Amino acid sequence: MLFYKKSLFAVASTLMLVACGGGEAPSETTSTNTAASDTSTTAATPAAPATPAAAPAVTEPSEAFAALPEPYKSADYNRGRRTFKLCQSCHTLNEGGQNLVGPNLYGMFGRDIGAVEGFTYSKAVQESDIVWTPEILGEWLESPRNFLPGNKMSFAGVRKPEDRTAVIAYIMAETGYSE
Repeated sequence: MLFYKKSLFAVASTLMLVACGGGEAPSETTSTNTAASDTSTTAATPAAPATPAAAPAVTEPSEAFAALPEPYKSADYNRGRRTFKLCQSCHTLNEGGQNLVGPNLYGMFGRDIGAVEGFTYSKAVQESDIVWTPEILGEWLESPRNFLPGNKMSFAGVRKPEDRTAVIAYIMAETGYSE
């Protein structure tokens, strides 16, 4: 029984090492020369060692955010775009975009909450007198159910403040925000 355990451990270790690229065995390739109907087998040359990953680039303020007020002007565009992926199954950002599970967000800033034509809002949203601002959106995204109890949005929220700031900046830039 001990022999089988050691053998299994050795096989598993080898597979993990190969999967990580640390123990690649040279493979053989077969090539066919169709002109002469000659088939030959040659050993492939091992791949060059992988170069170390480059250090992440320092985040520069995005040109897309240049016209936004702080703290949104300094937000990370890529983080905002990546965080918006949590939202895109329910919301669109483009002008004239369709409503999905949630309303289209184009032109949301300065608009009354619950004002997108053709979207059916919960009673809590319909009875609210909230006007969308970046700060209000930040409070909403922190915890939608706590911000406005009774709304239909099932999203749990964006936990990290830097993710909230970045996604708000991204939404501002992509939905025609102007002061």
